[in-house]
Amino acid sequence: MLRCHARRGVRVVAVQAALLASSSGVFAQTSSAVLPPVTVDAPAPAKPKPAIRQSRPRSASPGHSTKPVARNATLSAPAQNTAATAGAARDGLNRSPAGQTSTTIDRSQFDNRPSFSVSDVLRDSPGISVKQGNGPRDFGISIRGSNARNGFGIRNLLIFEDGFPVTQPDGLSRSDLIDPHAYGAIDVIRGPSSALYGNYATGGALNFRTRPGGTIDGVESGVDGGSYGYLNNYLAAGKKVGNFEGSLFASDVRGDGYIGNSWFNTQTVNFLGTLTATPDDRFTVKVVNNDLSARLPIRSSLNQYYQNPFQQGCATGATAAPGCGTVTLFNNGFNPTAGTDKETAVQAGLGRNDRRTIVGGRWEHDFDNTTTWRSQFTFDDRNISQPTGTTSAIGDFPSYNYMSDLTKRGEILGIESTAFLGTYYNTLTASSDTRNVMPGGNATLGRLSSNLHSETTNYGVRAREELKLTTSLTAVAGVGWETTVLKGINTAYAYAGPTGITTATLTTADRQFQNAAPELALLYNLNNEWLFRGRVATGYGTPQVSNLFVLPTGLSGNNTQLQTQKNLGYDLGFDWTPNSTLKLSATGFYEFFRNEIVSQATAIAGVSYSFNAPRSEHRGIELAADWRFHPGWRFMAAYTYLDEIYTEYVENIPNGAVFSFNRAGNKIPGISPNELTARVGYDEFAGPLTGLGGFLEIQWKDTFYMDNANLLKAPGYELVNVNVHYKTDLVSDSFRSLNLFLEVRNVFDRAYVASANNIANTVTATGIQNPASVLANTTGSIYAGSPRTFVAGMKVAFR
Repeated sequence: MLRCHARRGVRVVAVQAALLASSSGVFAQTSSAVLPPVTVDAPAPAKPKPAIRQSRPRSASPGHSTKPVARNATLSAPAQNTAATAGAARDGLNRSPAGQTSTTIDRSQFDNRPSFSVSDVLRDSPGISVKQGNGPRDFGISIRGSNARNGFGIRNLLIFEDGFPVTQPDGLSRSDLIDPHAYGAIDVIRGPSSALYGNYATGGALNFRTRPGGTIDGVESGVDGGSYGYLNNYLAAGKKVGNFEGSLFASDVRGDGYIGNSWFNTQTVNFLGTLTATPDDRFTVKVVNNDLSARLPIRSSLNQYYQNPFQQGCATGATAAPGCGTVTLFNNGFNPTAGTDKETAVQAGLGRNDRRTIVGGRWEHDFDNTTTWRSQFTFDDRNISQPTGTTSAIGDFPSYNYMSDLTKRGEILGIESTAFLGTYYNTLTASSDTRNVMPGGNATLGRLSSNLHSETTNYGVRAREELKLTTSLTAVAGVGWETTVLKGINTAYAYAGPTGITTATLTTADRQFQNAAPELALLYNLNNEWLFRGRVATGYGTPQVSNLFVLPTGLSGNNTQLQTQKNLGYDLGFDWTPNSTLKLSATGFYEFFRNEIVSQATAIAGVSYSFNAPRSEHRGIELAADWRFHPGWRFMAAYTYLDEIYTEYVENIPNGAVFSFNRAGNKIPGISPNELTARVGYDEFAGPLTGLGGFLEIQWKDTFYMDNANLLKAPGYELVNVNVHYKTDLVSDSFRSLNLFLEVRNVFDRAYVASANNIANTVTATGIQNPASVLANTTGSIYAGSPRTFVAGMKVAFR
């Protein structure tokens, strides 16, 4: 369906040759690549499947090979790894670590369509779910439901860019800085993965790989524009010159937003450079900077969503149309003695003004043909000013992350072996304020509500061993051990009387957690058509310091009893490639959680409360298909089924007295049981219309519960998108190619829920749970999805 013009080399590491040289696939569920540290270019396998991009043999270098792909090749698979030598390590993180259940989304799957955010690209992987967050490109990303219960940002999985961590030491990631135009591929690693990635990897990991300079080989300039004032001007430049390869991406993105008070303006710069200083030494530098200025609407109740999904007519609280969200602000900025005012998001000036800067460096040294040492340091600074409701969060969050590891390839008792041993240390120290928002517009700030001084430190070691037991069977074993230290001093301020006599209440936390995570995997290549895989693995995730000081009411207080969440997961799956036109992949998983950290919205807008559910179970099925059923035609689908329940959890709800409710057997809220993305398309491959194509896409998300009692459901939806695109090579001394597209999204203009945060159950004074009709008035939960939109784009590549 997509025109096959992307170019990428085959990257190789030990063990892969005998195991997967003859097995490839569009959605490669597990690659038997060896370990995170080392990958090199090498000749292609003797009998490659069409999904594999081949490269000519070449000396070890930091770039990707650039041989063009045949027009009808399958492009959505990761390049399979084959030979084993110590060479140019490039991504600090392996594309597809051995034994992991994984998918790689290739650039060809989103190069001919508008790619505004991660939501536009990650849906092509099974196991992935996304929901709108607090900002234009702030999306909650979940792997197997891992982050579906959180109110904002990304938790319970780790994110990397070219192997450099984008998740800070407190476990928080945000996708504001991700512009998909910058990337060549995204690796989706599914299931508990703390043995390799450490704290917070209960759901898995993502690695975004920017386009190497050699594949850009010049300059590309593009513009996307469409409905609701959307405009994205972007540029990519890259080159490989001698021993240096570098790429630079920059974009300026603006829009009015389709919901009231949701305009945005964001700029991103992303640089990757690698120097092969000697045959044994490689140096890599990574720089990312994102500036965001955005207005933010108020999350609605379900009833408000039905009344006014796009929050129109919400200029002021006094004249607001039905369904407009409001916040209650203190007139004096510190207490209600001077009265309060109900204001809309437009009237109060709610929004975000944030900056994120990441600078990283990596040194890789080959001691000999079989041993490589890698050291990597990353500085990550998140600076925020977020008046998102009745209060504004203000702070600077600088963090430091150091990793060092050794990879050794050889034999143990005549069995091919790859061993890995690494250590790491990361820390974040910050002082952040929460200030009251008061009337006056433009997010006028009142007095300080609370201050949190926090320290988060993680340090540990990890080891892995991969053994090629036979030509068809590979075993992987790994273990990680980690210590996490959380320290915090939270000062809550209360102001009495009209003059605001100040009372300060201190709550302190000094917690230390020690966690270990083993894993074991087996990969069996029956023949050229069948690859079977099994895995048992563990994950863990500690609370973040700020979780320790928020009460169920949303006010500051003592919640320091929170424990580490842990999960044990079993994966079984296969990839079937009966011929060059069909690839099917299936994975079943069953995960057992203890002390799962679950969040829900509170009565204070923008503030979530976290608690431990003692026991829960997550199980599901992930399916992927890529079928080229006729020349030029292509069908792709990614489906996820999730069944996630509490097996032990008693919830206490106060209303005068405290009433207890057993939630065992209830569905965990926020988890959609069924999600599907399916696409059928055609690309003309011969004749005068070569390069002209299009596709029809369907997205389905099932209904899901919003509360622990399973009384209220968020509605599901089905969306239809249509795309037409054209790419042609240009015969010119200056221009190389022209790429055009037009896409209509949500063709039938359906109103749908793009995000629904979990809400708290309530009870009457006699202890009866309030029904769904009452819960439907609970605010702070829902953002509507975009109505019908038109987006057109053009990209020109210069020589």
